[in-house]
Amino acid sequence: MPDLLQGAFDFLRPLLPARLRSDIPVVPVVRLTGVIGVSTPLRPGLMLATAARTLERAFGLRNARAVALSINSPGGSPAQSHLIFRRIRQLAEEKNIPVIAFIEDLGASGGYMLACAADEIVCDAFALVGSIGVVGGSFGFPKLMDRLGIERRIYSSGERKVMLDPFQPEKPEDVVRIKAVQADMHASFIALVKARRGTRLAGDDATLFSGEFWTANRAIELGLADRIGDLRGAMRERYGEKVRLRLIEADRSFLGRRLAGVGGALSAEGLADDLISAAEARALWSRYGL
Repeated sequence: MPDLLQGAFDFLRPLLPARLRSDIPVVPVVRLTGVIGVSTPLRPGLMLATAARTLERAFGLRNARAVALSINSPGGSPAQSHLIFRRIRQLAEEKNIPVIAFIEDLGASGGYMLACAADEIVCDAFALVGSIGVVGGSFGFPKLMDRLGIERRIYSSGERKVMLDPFQPEKPEDVVRIKAVQADMHASFIALVKARRGTRLAGDDATLFSGEFWTANRAIELGLADRIGDLRGAMRERYGEKVRLRLIEADRSFLGRRLAGVGGALSAEGLADDLISAAEARALWSRYGL
């Protein structure tokens, strides 16, 4: 009787929808694109709040052989980059599913941190990879304030609370302090890359972690990536011609926009924030000539 049932199942298997057939490998694809952490009501950024649900759906997909991350990001918030990295690793270990990252135009800074969540990093031949460092900056307006006759009034508790205020002259001790914070964050980033890439790293620390970025071929030579390829071709090579690539899209509101982690009413102030956000994003992409 069991043989008869198995025979009937084998006969009906080709008639089942592909998503219900265990003999057809499925690879969910999650797109991690854009600046990390820069978010406004009109421009949801790439953050854990916006990515978590998509990642959970991808790792929970039935018959998934692996999860593919399609990465195209110049980086952004170190904290949000790390939070998304950690969630990917947690889900991969819980589900015991391999992760493959595919870097398109750019996997730099926090974007490269996301790629490090994968067990293998595949790059387009023209991709830019790396920029393992920490950067910050601002503008200073104290002379403009004096010229316009504007007086800055600020009240705080704690001598460092207004450190690096753009309307006050820069203080050497403040620069020392912010550089120490950056050095601490850089050390954590370096430790993460070393833990994930291990013996595949081929360059010396001074080169690998200088903040420089490289073409795909050079990144592979340095051990920061594994090979040249594209998502569809690599998945067919690994899982066969019948592999199904299923794009897992972010949830959307009734207006069709991607849902951000925290909603907000639209206003003139929100529009101004969105314009600033767009300028910040443009500056990050421009750093890599894109």
